Amino acid sequence: MRLEAHGGATAFLAAAAPVLDADESRHNLIYGICSTLIDEPGAYRTAHLWTIHADEVVGAALMTPPFFLVVAQPLARDALPFAARALHEQGVALPGVTGALPESAEFAQAWKALAGVRPRRGMSQGIYAARAVRLPDDVPGESRPARSGDRELLIEWLRAFQAEALRPDSRHGDLEDIVDRRLKSQTAGFELWEDGSKPVSLCGYGGQTPHGIRIGPVYTPPELRGRGYASALVARVTKQVLDGGRDYCFLYTDLSNPTSNRIYMNVGYERVCDSAEYAFDQATSDQPT
Repeated sequence: MRLEAHGGATAFLAAAAPVLDADESRHNLIYGICSTLIDEPGAYRTAHLWTIHADEVVGAALMTPPFFLVVAQPLARDALPFAARALHEQGVALPGVTGALPESAEFAQAWKALAGVRPRRGMSQGIYAARAVRLPDDVPGESRPARSGDRELLIEWLRAFQAEALRPDSRHGDLEDIVDRRLKSQTAGFELWEDGSKPVSLCGYGGQTPHGIRIGPVYTPPELRGRGYASALVARVTKQVLDGGRDYCFLYTDLSNPTSNRIYMNVGYERVCDSAEYAFDQATSDQPT
């Protein structure tokens, strides 16, 4: 086997197509990152893109530091252990790995044996996909696109979302930059649900795949929850995307939150697979590896 590095997302996608196309839903995060790299070259400071080759391409992975390595489901059983060895021999520093299960766990175990780290599992997520949507008909209000005048509200709500949904040590991009880029983007953005001309819920979208797009983040302030705003907004954004010609919408849910998983299924999303991230904590002499 050999590990091949690619200088850009377009070349990487062409080489990795046999792996990624085998399950577009499962690989929506890799596709979405590549879409951002192509459409907005300044979104990440740097990017590393690799394919794994035997007689043909059997694996793919990418990393946009400081974020975790993202791995695809391999087509050969030993592809991920080989990639871990090759990256370790090259001296590549990995803060962690994310991806669908079991491939993210498999890579984490291989890296543990090579680098002497302790993989620490973070949030367990479900990957959902929708090809059709059911619109709730009993929620007051209406959706509208977020505009430049909503910038401060978007930043405030996204900060609240991160504080509530993410671990304190989670890696995430600069919120002001993310909001500014999405407000200018032709392929990504935010939608707001308004009730009585007052914004009450937020839904983002972006990260295109060949036939779909990812929905999220979704946030409703705590005092406004339980009224169906998020369900109605996600359903409306999903319908807009599907009506615009996309075959799928994808989203991630926190599997420890049964409410969010239920509301997405109620509007038409189906669970495709599970995903997990593993942070690579450096082991010490009194900690087992």
